[in-house]
Amino acid sequence: MDINKRIDEIYDELVEIRRDLHKNPELSQNEYRTQKKLREYLNKWGIENYPCADTGLVGIIKGKNKGKTIGIRGDMDALPIHEKNKVPYRSLTPGVMHACGHDAHTTILLGTGRILKELMDSKNSINGNVKLFFQPAEETIGGAERMINEGCMEEPKVDYVLGLHVQPYLKVGRVELKYGKLNASTDTINISLKGKASHGAYPDKGIDAILMAGNVITALQSIVSRNISPLNSVVVSLGKISGGIKNNIIADQVTITGTMRTLDDEIRKYTKDRISSLVKNIAMAYGGEGTTTFKNGYKALINDNELVDIIKENAERLLGKENVEFKEFPSLGAEDFSYFLDAAKGAFFHLGCGNPLKGITSPLHTEHFDIDEECLKVGVRLQVENAMTLLKRY
Repeated sequence: MDINKRIDEIYDELVEIRRDLHKNPELSQNEYRTQKKLREYLNKWGIENYPCADTGLVGIIKGKNKGKTIGIRGDMDALPIHEKNKVPYRSLTPGVMHACGHDAHTTILLGTGRILKELMDSKNSINGNVKLFFQPAEETIGGAERMINEGCMEEPKVDYVLGLHVQPYLKVGRVELKYGKLNASTDTINISLKGKASHGAYPDKGIDAILMAGNVITALQSIVSRNISPLNSVVVSLGKISGGIKNNIIADQVTITGTMRTLDDEIRKYTKDRISSLVKNIAMAYGGEGTTTFKNGYKALINDNELVDIIKENAERLLGKENVEFKEFPSLGAEDFSYFLDAAKGAFFHLGCGNPLKGITSPLHTEHFDIDEECLKVGVRLQVENAMTLLKRY
């Protein structure tokens, strides 16, 4: 099969699929229509599939002989953003749009699955299997973890997993790779400071929780500047503070919430311990009580370098060396593909979808975000090649 020719033949259908998904976005854990449409396509193309994690979906393409199993992931959910693009395929749902390109990811995965199914049906010598992970709830609760907990990586066991994300700062036809650490872990910080209320005219009778909070906020800045090596990236950002009941009453309680981003488990644990220690001891120094709890978010995304090399070789051959670049620093943004990488070796890369000549430059998570749909071809071609390389090599 001439893969490039076949992708050209199905390209118009891929565009139609992507635009349908874009016009009908669904928020996390509500991807029911999306799931139904995807099952219709997979059934039509003869790809075995089953629901997973409620609104997610797993497709399975089985080779003629035993071998490795490759997983490929595409996320499905949209964002609570009102679209302002004046395009025929703009969102039909007020206040909801595909502002992160998940409609493109889903379409690329569909196209990849279709081509791989045709290849594996036509070539009896191909060993192994491919699993297609249509993942819900990437933007909220971490649908990847839910799918893995429900067994998507088993029977057959997935040996390698691949994922991508469109990026408008990259021109269409380009890709961005990174060895090792690519995205940070995320944790929510919840701080509670307790003092003792008194009349504002008699502050010596109370224990001021606002005074404690001011010192805690200042002290937490020292973690990044004085406790963490400048060669290691950490973010501690406090976004909300509340407390007190009246202007002339010493506040007896203040709560502070924020976010913490780290790039490895050791620093993640150390930063949590340091925050908890500072909060407890500062509050104690003022005669009060300070406690800290954390709500764990996504883990750090750390690529397997061997698979990054495979993607690099394929991208350079298919797109040209001049269109393959490496990201210098990790992103402190989150990506729940990290859960798949906990379960199997894998790699995640960025796919160019921008086109300044067409005015397609708006960042992710904005009301004017869009893609140059030529990126669908590039994404399918690369993921087909990446999967086939892994099936043939291992």
